[in-house]
Formats: sequence, structure tokens, C-alpha cells
Amino acid sequence: MRFILYAAALLLLHFLLTVSFCLAIRTTVGGDGLGFRFPEAPYYRNGVECPVSSGDRNLVQVAMTLDFEYLRGSIAAVHSVVRHASCPENIFFHFIAAEFDPASPRVLSKLVRSTFPSLNFRIYIFREDTVINLISSSIRQALENPLNYARNYLGDMLDLQVGRVIYLDSDLVLVDDILKLWNTTLTNSRVIGAPEYCHANFTKYFTAGFWSDPVISRVFRSRKPCYFNTGVMVMDLVRWREGNYRKRIENWMEIQRKKKIYELGSLPPYLLVFAGNVEGIDHRWNQHGLGGDNIRGSCRSLHPGPVSLLHWSGKGKPWVRLDGGSPCPLDHIWESYDLYKGNLIKHQSFPSAFANFFEYPSYLF
Repeated sequence: MRFILYAAALLLLHFLLTVSFCLAIRTTVGGDGLGFRFPEAPYYRNGVECPVSSGDRNLVQVAMTLDFEYLRGSIAAVHSVVRHASCPENIFFHFIAAEFDPASPRVLSKLVRSTFPSLNFRIYIFREDTVINLISSSIRQALENPLNYARNYLGDMLDLQVGRVIYLDSDLVLVDDILKLWNTTLTNSRVIGAPEYCHANFTKYFTAGFWSDPVISRVFRSRKPCYFNTGVMVMDLVRWREGNYRKRIENWMEIQRKKKIYELGSLPPYLLVFAGNVEGIDHRWNQHGLGGDNIRGSCRSLHPGPVSLLHWSGKGKPWVRLDGGSPCPLDHIWESYDLYKGNLIKHQSFPSAFANFFEYPSYLF
């Protein structure tokens, strides 16, 4: 009798595992070939007060990167933008995709279109060899991803008629109307606008070798530099192109390759070129650092004051912590914009009819 029960148990276990695995394959791929499942987002329409867009006129231009690793974050970010926009149909997204990403631009385009059928967008291919030889080692390997440097090339990649753009990282959500950020005025011929943090210890963003070099450290001599986060920027691309700021950033990256002057990937070159000459934007538009530091990724709270944008810069990403069962309190705000539906391997439980199967004595196994 024991042998019969043992054999039956093995057959039933094999059946359950085989059926579950096959169902999971069909469910997780979902036709996009990536293993992601995103349902169609709600259709957000313009209000009656919204102007009719003609060409690029009256359009809010937004640039973001789009890749396999951060795809879930990007979809949540887009969802948050259109959800809170007063004129969502007047937003145009410029998505920058890596040339050799596991998700091809064609697949990414299909996924975005199926999730946001009414979204105005275009996908551009970023050639990694454009920047790969300029990237140096960083404090965290993720910061060495060539796609992190794609924002340096927006002036070259986007059409010339796009004279202004909001750049957004993929690990953030808006809880306010992006039109308010778009209406930022860049005064005194400034090229970029971003929230500044002048009480931060600016010296820590560069090495001792940088500060001890009397030639290169003089770059800040005539400025009062403040730290700013490059994950949220309003950019005047006309002035960017005219001033050849892409080349200015590349020059500092070349110096970094010869003499290590910083540790933090794509941020320091922006500080070297722009710090002290940035249009200050209200801090509410980049409550950054919610991903903790670049080592532990621990939980953090919001800065004092109102909030229009939450940014999980740092090592800890909300979707990773949520999936791992150890979310930070603020991760649940991000979760409300997450359209990811998971997969059967993670979420499917065994049918209730077999619930007691695993309570049999251990000798069955």
C-alpha cells in the first residue's frame, strides 16, 4: 500500500509541476518575447481647456531611456506622467533604446503601443560605441551602462525642430501635472534647469586628485557650484547644440580616463560643465535618493516640503524590493503606478484541491 501511495504521489507531483511550468511559459511571455505582462493602461484624454497641438507646437516633449532591465520602471513612469497630466494627448515621448539591448527597438515599440495605444512616441536607437570608449569604472557597475550617457546625445538624436525637452530617469513617478515643469523659464541663457542642493557637500563628488590639481580644479573658480541630480532636467536643446555641450561633457570624460577625478558615472561631467549655472527648480520636482545610497540601497524618507516627483535614485529600486517582499514605505506609492502583472511562476498557487497534498507524511517523498 505504501508503494502504491508513493508511486501515486510521484505521478501527481510530476503532473502538477509540468502543468504549472507550461502555463507559466505561456503566461509570462505574453507575446512580447520579454517575459513581461503589461495590460492596457486607461485612456487619459485632454481636458476642454487644452490647446490643439499642430506639429510640435503645444507639445510637451519628454525624453527617457527604454531598456529591458528598467522596462518596468519606465512603464510606471510613463503611466504616472499621463495619469496626472492636464493635457496627456499633448505629450510626446522620445524613448532612447540601446542598440544591443535584449529587447529590440521593434519589440519595445510593440510593447509600449499595446500598453499605451494613444501615446505619442518615437523610439531612437542609441549606438553604444558612441560612448563606450569614454566610460570609466564607477562605484557601482550599473552606473557604467552606456545608456546612462544617452542624455548627452539628445541634441544630436532628436530632430532639430525639438528645441526643448524634459529628461526623466526611469526610476521615478510624477504625482503632479508635467505641464508645470515644462513651463519652467530658463533665464540668462541657461541651458538646463534642475532642482539644486547647495547645502550638499559638493567636494565629495570628486576625488582628492581632482581638488589637488591646480589646473583642472580651477573650473569652479568663477562659479558657486551646487549639486543637482541629472535624473530630472529641463533642457534647451537649441542652446545645447549651439554651445556644443555634448563635446564639453566628452572632454571631461576623456580627462577622467587619463586621471581618475570622480567615482559616480555620468553625473560628475554634468557638474563640471553646468554646476553654478543651472536654473534652479523647486525641490518638489525631484525628491531623489529614495533608492538609498549606491552601496546598500536602504530606505529613506522624503525631504521636507511638497512633492511633485518621487525619484528612486540609488541602488534600491521599488520593483525589486516589492518583489523581494521587503519594500520601503514609499515603494507603495510607486506600486500604484506599476502596470506589471507578474508571471505565473511567481504568483500562481496550486489549485485548492491539492492544497493538502504536501501535508502527507514525509515518507511519500
